[in-house]
Amino acid sequence: MAYLRLFFMVTLLAAIVLAAPRPARVQKRSFRVPRSLNRAHPRGLNGRDAMRKVLTKYSSNGGFISNHKVSAMLEGLRTAAANGTKSGNGTGTVAANPEQNAALFLSPVDIGGQTLNLDFDSGSSDLWVFSTDLPAQSIGQHSAFDASKSTTFKKMDGAQFKISYGDGSGAAGTVGTDKVTIGGVTVDNQAVELANAVSRSFIQDTNTDGLVGLAFSKLNTVNDGTKKIPQKTFFDNVMGNLDLPVFTADLDPDGTGVYEFGKIDSTKFVGEMAWIPVNSSSGFWQFPSAKFSVNGKVFENKGASQAIADTGTSLLLVDQPVAEAYYSQVQGAQLNAQVGGFIYPCAAKLPDMAVAIGDSYMAKIPGNQITFATVDQANTTCFGGIQGNQGAGLQIYGDTMFKAQLVAFNGGNQSVGFGEKPPVA
Repeated sequence: MAYLRLFFMVTLLAAIVLAAPRPARVQKRSFRVPRSLNRAHPRGLNGRDAMRKVLTKYSSNGGFISNHKVSAMLEGLRTAAANGTKSGNGTGTVAANPEQNAALFLSPVDIGGQTLNLDFDSGSSDLWVFSTDLPAQSIGQHSAFDASKSTTFKKMDGAQFKISYGDGSGAAGTVGTDKVTIGGVTVDNQAVELANAVSRSFIQDTNTDGLVGLAFSKLNTVNDGTKKIPQKTFFDNVMGNLDLPVFTADLDPDGTGVYEFGKIDSTKFVGEMAWIPVNSSSGFWQFPSAKFSVNGKVFENKGASQAIADTGTSLLLVDQPVAEAYYSQVQGAQLNAQVGGFIYPCAAKLPDMAVAIGDSYMAKIPGNQITFATVDQANTTCFGGIQGNQGAGLQIYGDTMFKAQLVAFNGGNQSVGFGEKPPVA
């Protein structure tokens, strides 16, 4: 009888081990995910749309920006739109294409032998995809994952996910596990969320088929209807098998660049990398940012909001007084409600900007890298990549910063590293 009990215990333990997410074919290595421009698509995302995306992302889903503030700001943007305002070893690589105006950085990801274009997002923690559970009209031009065609997919009974944003957009559906491969590295039994409902805004983003969340795993939304069912991100699952427990985001001014996992390329920045602890209690890569500078002159940001490093956001969204102080130094700049943010003559000379990362580092963004997009067809008026959060209570540092700084996300000691990139001619 004792032998039988021992046998059943060993069998049970073996089953648990086999069911757990695990990296496959990873021998202490690093891998790169290059990004290149998809020149088949026009670069047409305007500033109003960029503001809408970031505001909705961090409202009810993140819990940082209150819904009434988001609703007021979004209503202004919707009104403007309605009025017709224009505005190391064995390294594997995989091409990645930014969406219009580099708003999303998309990478081919293999799930159960099927390839989808997903957005790498350090501001969320779900790996969710368009699936064939969606109506055909919702799938549209997207690639959709078909679980019935994957021999490695396992449904997670009773599990579901739901991601919602302040304007009512979002996605929801069922959950399973499958073999997920990125840059030649595979995780078996990675949690994959299959959308059976998506909002119109996701349907209209035809270049992306879902997201790969790279924030801390506690933000993951998988649940059984009453409580969370904790799931790890792809990064958390591979982190222990990398040369270093890090990934870096390296975005060039033209939108090309590289995500690199397990390695920090010291040739990409000048001097030493500055490391700043993050507060991971919220699930984000969050840190204080209470100072800023304009053309080298440093100012205190009294009552500063916390800041987040987010690869899934286009703009550098700062506290409103910071944005006002910056654009007060730009000739002809104005806050335009119809366009949705600060605009200025494209011929204006923009000063350099820097924002504090923690107490010890100032992340500099050269003035010649701050313009996000033109507003008019004549290309005489521009929309800034630095914008105010209109009192929302959160600073979100996105692509405008990543173009000027190599940023490393260290999951081992929960810190972010910043290195200033060499000047661009």
